Amino acid sequence: MVTPSTPLPTLARATGDPAALTVDALVVAFQQNQTGGVPAAPGLAKKQAQALTAAAEAVGHTGKAGSTVRIPAPTGFKATSVVLAGIGDEAESDSAHLETLRRAAGTALRSLEKTDSVGLAFPVADSASAEAVATGALLGSYRYTAYLSDGTDKNPVSTLTLVAPTSAKAGLDRAATIAAASAGARDLVNQPPLDLFPASFAQAVVDQAGSGDLKKAKVTVEVLDEDTLRSRGFGGLIGVGGGSTRGPRLVKISYAPKKAATHLSLVGKGITFDSGGISLKPPAKMEEMKSDMAGAAAAAQSIFAIARLGLPVRVTAWLALAENMPSGSAQRPADVLRIYGGKTVEVTNTDAEGRLVLADALVAAQEESPDLIVDIATLTGAQVVALGLRTTGVMGTDDARNKLVLAAEASGEPMWPMPIPEEMIRSFDSNTADLTNAGGRSGGMLAAAAFLQEFVEDGVEWAHLDIAGPSFNGEGPHGYTGKGGTGVPVRTLVELAARLAGA
Repeated sequence: MVTPSTPLPTLARATGDPAALTVDALVVAFQQNQTGGVPAAPGLAKKQAQALTAAAEAVGHTGKAGSTVRIPAPTGFKATSVVLAGIGDEAESDSAHLETLRRAAGTALRSLEKTDSVGLAFPVADSASAEAVATGALLGSYRYTAYLSDGTDKNPVSTLTLVAPTSAKAGLDRAATIAAASAGARDLVNQPPLDLFPASFAQAVVDQAGSGDLKKAKVTVEVLDEDTLRSRGFGGLIGVGGGSTRGPRLVKISYAPKKAATHLSLVGKGITFDSGGISLKPPAKMEEMKSDMAGAAAAAQSIFAIARLGLPVRVTAWLALAENMPSGSAQRPADVLRIYGGKTVEVTNTDAEGRLVLADALVAAQEESPDLIVDIATLTGAQVVALGLRTTGVMGTDDARNKLVLAAEASGEPMWPMPIPEEMIRSFDSNTADLTNAGGRSGGMLAAAAFLQEFVEDGVEWAHLDIAGPSFNGEGPHGYTGKGGTGVPVRTLVELAARLAGA
């Protein structure tokens, strides 16, 4: 059974003087300037602002971006304590400013322990800035607690109150929906593979889609089990899942509002655990391979958020779910698989499995002739080598790739456009089949995209997101991101859908 973690806090809005909020902790944004730091909280009375400035000087807080310090609330504040959260100096662009607000709010929330109610006093002038602050705070408050033996958490924040004008309500509503979707993706990624496997993942999606608001939005789910996949010729999923006693699934989630003029298809890689198969991975950090289904998690939670927001765009998500294990029934190097649609692939490395299940799902997705296909996958270690742990690589057709990069910039999830050089496909030449599944070492991220491109028909708008690094934070917490699953790229995919819908 899939177990969700601690629910995110309830989000509320207040107006007036932030000092009047009766909360356990009041987070006040501090702007950095030439003389140090000054409060950047609209509505704060002059006397209270001066008290905070004096307190900041006393503890050496300059308002540097990412810095926080918690102090007892000065006289005149109803809060028990105040957190000074640095937002730095003026940002270079609107999108950079919004990301600064997200990170500052998230850093502040991560720093709080044993705090039930939190107020937020940030420079919120419109719906976009309110959404940024609320999103950062909500994601910063996330903790994965499902497997703690005492069932408690050091940071059970239950309510967040943002001081913001009435015009910011839409931004707060959107933030609550998108943060919940990102947290849902994080929950799935953080789930131990003992409990998250193809069938349980599929059932979790069915259960979530059948709940109140999603049922009302007429989100539907179809699950193809192992026998159906075999009979219909999904050779990639059957081959990759063959080594596990827990068979593969292909999950199709559909959201089709009546006024939709555009059809977006999301294809998510869902390897619930990747041992490498017979081409076994080295043991170091193999436990992080529970995150190899982050693409499918993001695809599922994105479509749920899009439906909850009521965006007038048709969206279909295809989740290619399998567990890659070594056993007597596992696929072998030199086996030939017939991918759905007919193309054959010689398996030369069973650890290059994600592209095999994605190939099945990409072909299936094209049968509906969507306007745009985006696949999301923790596909290559080469992505981490090329772009690091926080920047997603984007490949595909020029228009699709550019749409994703712009949506990512607006959402605060870094992405970088990469090419698919035509010579890359030569490294997949096979004497036995149409392709091998593993190419050369050079440009591995680009080569993997070249392989997938072979399963995308000419003229189809398609983007491939390699999220191998950004989807899982195995290092230290930062901004609104703790250790474990990050929820990347849910926010970008929802932003993309909103742009396609003209919303």
